[in-house]
Amino acid sequence: MKERITFIHARNIDPNANYRVSKKKVQIKALKAAREQRLTLSLQELPQEKALGFDKSYAFDENALIEIPVSSSRHHSLPRYHYYGVLRSLNEFVIYVQEKVCAKRDLECSKAARSLEMAAYLHIDYDAQSQDLILTSFHHESPESAGWNEQIKRCHNSARTEVGIFASQEVTEPEELSLGGFLTVIGEDEKPKPTRFSFPSRHHPVPHASGSTFLTTFPRPTGLHPTLRLSFPSAVSPPAQACGLHTYLTLPSSLFVDKYQLSSPNFLASKNLRAIRALSGEADLEAPDWVTRKWGSTLLLDLAPHALDEARSKIGDTQWHVDIPLHLRYLPPTAGGISSIDVPWPVVFWACPTEEESGLGGNPFDRVNLGYEALFNPDTIFYHFQPQPKEEGGRLIEQVQVPVMDLQESRWVESGTVGIILLGALWVMWKLMRVTLRAWQSKETLQEKKKKIS
Repeated sequence: MKERITFIHARNIDPNANYRVSKKKVQIKALKAAREQRLTLSLQELPQEKALGFDKSYAFDENALIEIPVSSSRHHSLPRYHYYGVLRSLNEFVIYVQEKVCAKRDLECSKAARSLEMAAYLHIDYDAQSQDLILTSFHHESPESAGWNEQIKRCHNSARTEVGIFASQEVTEPEELSLGGFLTVIGEDEKPKPTRFSFPSRHHPVPHASGSTFLTTFPRPTGLHPTLRLSFPSAVSPPAQACGLHTYLTLPSSLFVDKYQLSSPNFLASKNLRAIRALSGEADLEAPDWVTRKWGSTLLLDLAPHALDEARSKIGDTQWHVDIPLHLRYLPPTAGGISSIDVPWPVVFWACPTEEESGLGGNPFDRVNLGYEALFNPDTIFYHFQPQPKEEGGRLIEQVQVPVMDLQESRWVESGTVGIILLGALWVMWKLMRVTLRAWQSKETLQEKKKKIS
């Protein structure tokens, strides 16, 4: 068992004030920093019933999953399939860990599980080759305004627990990250060890000077053909000449994109789009939502960075936006006649190819299997725009209201439909009867004329 707890702060700290080390524990005091915790467990270290769960192969409907397109054979380690679903809370997972994993009187384990409710993300990965289960949680900041206050001990007598407190350092290469601070192995070190290390990183924030934020909205009224709008507060410039601007969308099954509509160069240019780079998942343009089998679709688009003209620049108007036309499927009827669908914000980034292998896999904090990286060369570096919700702390999910059949009013529709069908059938029968009657009358008239002539 291995445990690694890392704090990343924005300023240099005094280890005597915020960081105390003893043989059996590390004490953190009033530390304002981001926090990552990574726990690595071998299959043998899991309880037997949990280990069996990871060791077995379960049958599932592969038709509901999306196969990930891969741009290079060097992506051989990436998973083959992808699934997305909205998870509003980790509360059920936390309860499961507290009841099934933590011992009854293990308060530290229960507290650690409860802290996951406030995590920015939780990453659970199982490596079939090494048979290791890796759990990684990340917090942007402490839930307490005073900062992190905790005592960190080894979670198990045989565990190796590392605690690091680092701050960002200046780098010599733009693709690198450099951290400096203190590292302690609990049970081995009696004082913090000064540490500094650098490594190439796959993911970086966009430099503020080149425009670094974006906003996602659906202009109203959305109707049955909503438009997803990406708004940028200022003109953007690439980190390097070879970089391309992209957005990656995750669409639920109730929404789809028409690839034929996005094949016209003139139409794309009018929306500040350049081309569809990849589209996978549910692509049936006519199917209603209740007959689709896949969970949805993913879309990678090449964007056309807005060229800021001199006239607008003089008056300070530097905003621009990208419009992505989407289409709604027919949804099942509901009481009230309105359905709400959740659409996650897309990811917006510059993708910059590197000239040679840069060893991006050496980043100890690297995040992979995000979906879009398989669509680029493995040595691509990504510079991400930061989402900026209208409300501070707002969710990065947009809700779209969709008109559907109202179950409360459907009885009138049903009875009206039946009535119209019956009236139509009676009208057709009446017309047929009139034609038949006229034909019979004409026949009788013709017979009478023949009798008179004879």
